[in-house]
Amino acid sequence: MKNNNERSRMSKSAQNQRKPLRSALPFAVFLVIVIIAAALGLMHDNHWIIIVGFILGLLGSQSVKVAQQWEKAIVLRLGKFHCLAGPGIFFTIPIIDTIPFWIDQRVIATSFNAEQTLTKDNVPVDVDAVLFWMVWDPEKAALEVENYREAVSWAAQTALRDVIGRTMLSEMLAGRENIDTELQEMIDKRTVPWGVAVQSVEIRDVIIPEGLQDAMSREAQADRERKARIILGSVEQEIAASFVEAAKIYGDSSLAFQLRSLNVLYESLKKQGGLVVIPSHLADAANLGAYLGIQAQLEKNKHVSKITEEEEG
Repeated sequence: MKNNNERSRMSKSAQNQRKPLRSALPFAVFLVIVIIAAALGLMHDNHWIIIVGFILGLLGSQSVKVAQQWEKAIVLRLGKFHCLAGPGIFFTIPIIDTIPFWIDQRVIATSFNAEQTLTKDNVPVDVDAVLFWMVWDPEKAALEVENYREAVSWAAQTALRDVIGRTMLSEMLAGRENIDTELQEMIDKRTVPWGVAVQSVEIRDVIIPEGLQDAMSREAQADRERKARIILGSVEQEIAASFVEAAKIYGDSSLAFQLRSLNVLYESLKKQGGLVVIPSHLADAANLGAYLGIQAQLEKNKHVSKITEEEEG
């Protein structure tokens, strides 16, 4: 039922798109001929002139045709192909000549899809794509295939299913450009006998099952966590190596160790403030009193210098 509905929708769309944009010139020709015949008939008081003029007006309007710049008209004479006409004005023989097709030679965009199609690794996916194509030989498009628009659409859909069945899901998600190129070549090979050339194919979206999306998301998250842990471990190794080298330096020089201790203490008091209580023997060993006295005197000198500058200013 779903395929029948889709086929009906595509057929109606193709029929609607084939309707050409007609000119008002044939009606104008008919109107002019009828007006002239009516005037002559009234002048000569002959109704046959009006009747003949009406018939000639019908025939004249049927013989005058106008094709748009992008159109080609397929003219059949007594059922056989006669010529391609257009663009512009051209004439046909009423009743003998017929125009069954008006071929649009502009680039046409056709959307197509493949639903619940299995990939090479047995994953059902829905794929939406767009096909850009044009008619390069109107005669073949009209005579070699019944409905070239519908045929192109079905050829694109079957080609898409074929490519999906031969492609892994990871390749489809990561290499859309390669799939686009392969699809273009396959569809173009099928449509060349119909006088149709494929310009390009673009995949718009690839939809995978929700359960598989969750699994892929968890896999990607686990991979990111693994990489983060590897980076953190390498950083910790570098920090540990630096600590080992620093410990060797501090072990070889007690003065360096004291200076480092004083620096850590000073930075703590400078940023956070507060009171630090340490054993007296550690203060005497590090000469902490002299260090703090010198630091306090330097801060006092800076404060006095700032006040002096403000008074002078």
